[in-house]
Amino acid sequence: MSPSLLRILALVRKEFLAVLKDPRSRFIIFLPPILQCLIFGYAASFDLNSVAYVVLDQDHSTASADLLSRLDGSGIFKRQADLARVGDIAAWIDSSRAILAIRIDQDFERRLLVGEAAGVQVIADGRNSNTAGTALGYFGIVVDDFNTSWRATHNQAAPPIRIVSRSWYNPNLDSRWNMIPSLVGTLTMMGTLMLTALSVAREREQGTFDQLLVTPFRPSEIMVGKAVPNMIIGLTQATTILLIAQFWFKIPFVGSFVVLYAGLGLFLMAAVGLGLFVSSIAKTMQQAMLYAFLLVMPFALLSGLTTPISSMPEFLQSVMVINPLRYALDLTKRVYLEDAGFAQLISDFLPLTIIGLVTLSGAAWLFSRRLT
Repeated sequence: MSPSLLRILALVRKEFLAVLKDPRSRFIIFLPPILQCLIFGYAASFDLNSVAYVVLDQDHSTASADLLSRLDGSGIFKRQADLARVGDIAAWIDSSRAILAIRIDQDFERRLLVGEAAGVQVIADGRNSNTAGTALGYFGIVVDDFNTSWRATHNQAAPPIRIVSRSWYNPNLDSRWNMIPSLVGTLTMMGTLMLTALSVAREREQGTFDQLLVTPFRPSEIMVGKAVPNMIIGLTQATTILLIAQFWFKIPFVGSFVVLYAGLGLFLMAAVGLGLFVSSIAKTMQQAMLYAFLLVMPFALLSGLTTPISSMPEFLQSVMVINPLRYALDLTKRVYLEDAGFAQLISDFLPLTIIGLVTLSGAAWLFSRRLT
């Protein structure tokens, strides 16, 4: 074994010991990824499991009762009150006690019996546009089911076009299937970048960095010795989140672990490069944490985790080509849910490789300059 490799392995062992002995570093490694994965999995869900609504039924017919029974029997719509006046609707919506208010006109059943269009007014609380849109979508599904049943039982002509929707890769449109695989890259980047950013700054504060400089280590060996442990820790965090996704949330993994971990390796190389770059600039651990936070937040918010990148302004889309997390999220979801291979993911592998080489090279250059 070459002397250089022995020195690197010794430094890797020292880094692992330094991380595991530090209570703050142990906290960053183990607890946040598990807690955040569970919190995001349950709380940060875009699914709407309960829709509170009120109804003003001015028809009181068999048809209106049938429509409302379909809503109540869906398991999602929860009727809060039967209103007597139109003026009562505003109070329920304004106080957020109801997401939807449904008004059925007096001639609802008569129009249906003669084959005319019967209107149903739906008033939604638009202060939360996502919730309102989802609730209206659910209501539309119930109405479509009612229309189909009514035409079949009353021998009325079926509509000329019938839309049959099928969702690929997520048949039940469960938002956890999108959120949890995305957290593999997001939480891993947060932990890895933070740990790497603290590595050199911690040694400066503890006074061991000067001792490291008088050892036979070359700057490149110090860089490798500090990068490898953090990449291994990042892979451990990613594996923990993958296990939670599969065995706790029961999200089926259909892809290749070889492809997934190859992509994660390139992603962690870029994240560690960014962390070492920050660590080379910062003089204290407080500065390192601040700089790392300033990088992580915009990268996470503009990665496509919550907002599609195609919906962002063109300027931000151009800037975010340097964001390694955007490629990691796309890669992780496509491998996890679609069984995408290397050929389909070249648009993610190539940018991650370039970003990783650039960040590591830049960190090494800056690190060597600060040593001289």
